[in-house]
Amino acid sequence: LDALHYDNGYDEYDYMMQEEEWDRDMLLDPAWEQQQRKTFTAWCNSHLRKAGTQIENIEDDFRNGLKLMLLLEVISGERLPKPDRGKMRFHKIANVNKALEFITSKGVKLVSIGAEEIVDGNVKMTLGMIWTIILRFAIQDISVEETSAKEGLLLWCQRKTAPYRNVNVQNFHVSWKDGLAFCALIHRHRPDLLDFSKLNKDDPLGNLNLAFDIAEKHLDIPKMLDAEDIINTPKPDERAIMTYVSCFYHAFAGAEQKYVWKKYLNLVYFAIDYLWIQRTTPWLENRTPEKTMSEMQRKLEDFRDYRRLHKPPKVQEKCQLEINFNTLQTKLLSFLFSLCLKDIASAWQGLEQAEKGFEEWLLTEIRRLERVDHLAEKFRQKATNHENWASGKELILSQKDYETTTLTEIRALLRKHEAFESDLAAHQDRVEQIAAIAQELNELDFYDVASVNQRCQSICDLWDKLGTLTQKRREALERTEKLLETIDQLFLEFAKRSAPFNNWMDGAMEDLQDMFIVHTTEEVQVGLIAAHEQFKATLPEADAERQAILGIHNEVQKISQSYGIKSSFINPYSTIATEELLNKWEKVKQLVPQRDGALQEEMARQHAHERLRRQFAAQANLIGPWIQARMEEIGRCSLEIGGTLEDQMTQLKQIEHVIIAYKPNIDKLEGDHQLIQESLVFDNKHTNYTMEHIRVGWELLLTTIARTINEIETQILTRDAKGISQQQMNELRSSFNHFDRVHISLPIFESFCILP
Repeated sequence: LDALHYDNGYDEYDYMMQEEEWDRDMLLDPAWEQQQRKTFTAWCNSHLRKAGTQIENIEDDFRNGLKLMLLLEVISGERLPKPDRGKMRFHKIANVNKALEFITSKGVKLVSIGAEEIVDGNVKMTLGMIWTIILRFAIQDISVEETSAKEGLLLWCQRKTAPYRNVNVQNFHVSWKDGLAFCALIHRHRPDLLDFSKLNKDDPLGNLNLAFDIAEKHLDIPKMLDAEDIINTPKPDERAIMTYVSCFYHAFAGAEQKYVWKKYLNLVYFAIDYLWIQRTTPWLENRTPEKTMSEMQRKLEDFRDYRRLHKPPKVQEKCQLEINFNTLQTKLLSFLFSLCLKDIASAWQGLEQAEKGFEEWLLTEIRRLERVDHLAEKFRQKATNHENWASGKELILSQKDYETTTLTEIRALLRKHEAFESDLAAHQDRVEQIAAIAQELNELDFYDVASVNQRCQSICDLWDKLGTLTQKRREALERTEKLLETIDQLFLEFAKRSAPFNNWMDGAMEDLQDMFIVHTTEEVQVGLIAAHEQFKATLPEADAERQAILGIHNEVQKISQSYGIKSSFINPYSTIATEELLNKWEKVKQLVPQRDGALQEEMARQHAHERLRRQFAAQANLIGPWIQARMEEIGRCSLEIGGTLEDQMTQLKQIEHVIIAYKPNIDKLEGDHQLIQESLVFDNKHTNYTMEHIRVGWELLLTTIARTINEIETQILTRDAKGISQQQMNELRSSFNHFDRVHISLPIFESFCILP
């Protein structure tokens, strides 16, 4: 392994020699060999399982070259030369040489590694060869900010773990020993899987096992390392950790190579569907918002019509195209078509991505417009109330009546002005609320925001002017001497207490008539009913204040009668009459039970929504697994070899009958989904299945059973045309199932059917 070098024209591999001294010291270390053996075995199996196989012993299972060639085919997506089927040593050497030649063709120069060492089970040479494959296909193409390979992967790890305490990734050995770096990578991308704040740096075994278990269970990253090996090794093996970390990169960075099986080029005639996709996708990608809620609702209805009426026939046509394509391959053996099936798949994938984004955008925009409408109405109400209150105040504050009045009247004016200042301060919150609502309407892009801003600016300007005028009037009145000698303190107390109480009643009536938008029973119970109950708890205190204010008024009347005041008495310090207070109080008492009823109605509506969610979830949680079970049943049936093709066809027809009979369940679920959509229920915590999941699964199930039946029919036609026996057919099907577990096209299948 000391003699192993890499020369492929890339600077990324220069780092291989940077720690040469450490590698030489570790060369005979059993811990080093054990870590690489376990990691490389798990990495190979993560790819081989896609072909339905795996290895147990890395130096033994690659000796005949068959699984080595299969591994290279899976990770590259390319077809290697046909392997030699003999069991002699020269057959094995030939197969390994084919694999090594393929590696060399990818720009990797192998020095001192020969097929004989691999066939003889040389563990160090085998590990070196696997490391070469990992470098070329899993690490070389990693690129982060003009750095690539090891440096790029290290920079990616540093960037992702930088915000986490006790994590400092400087290398691919000791920086990972305490397990926090692995946990930080997981938490950065999937914070729902672990709570990083609860991790302890002094518990490396627990941290490592937690990260490895989560990666295997939730991220589909097999366990490639042993926590005990990492902890007990002074300097863990760099290659093992790099291999494992690269799996995190491909899982999280979206850079996982999706190898394409390139052994077939199937052309189909699909002009109508392809053009339909090209026309529909731009419509779904159009994110131009409408100005009103009704217009966005119409947009949503158009989208639902597209889902219900326009897309399903196209899905059926797409399935039929694939069936017709296979039939044409068998009967015509010619390619008269202009575009590939993969073009349809690519365009269809783009269509569904645009469809998903369009639906999310529609729902988000509708919620935004709901909020905008609510805020706009609230702004109009508060602005109107404030403008009504402020109407005439500027004229009153601008009067110079104190210049022609007596001393007693001037003193009365000062008391009245003090009551007004109390009232003015009580309106400060309302002006701030109006400004805050206007700001939020600006942020939500309200279509008539210009008029809102103009009205808000007018209110604020008037408010500033009232403040200035109020201050000036106070200064003028305070210049008059002896203002407090002839003023009746009871009137002043009435004015000071009645103004805040009057404002409180105005605010209470606004709150009791305020609109609300909720989506769950918890929001109604916690957010609205609880607040309303707190408000009702303050009513006794408010009633006591009302009675105290009326008591002041009654005391004034009593004094007036006692001292023989004959003329009708007008409070010079307040414009609020006792009749107004009584009327408003009665109005508040009427609104309280009305609010109770409105909240109970909303609670009932939310309960109805919850019943719809549970009804849908109960069906979806049954239908989803049922579809998956049928897909697995079709897969098992399509791979069975023991029986005849006719038996297999009979079994598939039975499955197809079961699927067709299950259609009413899908229709019923569609009906429940329609009820949910019409009720504007947008979430469902009782199930992970959405109607889109069920539709896609159902469409895929119908497509799969139709395609599988078509393939069996094609094989029967080919068998009958070529005169192949059942035993020969089973052998051919076994061979194809081994080397092509994804899909076997009919032309290739026929080429294997030519008898010697």
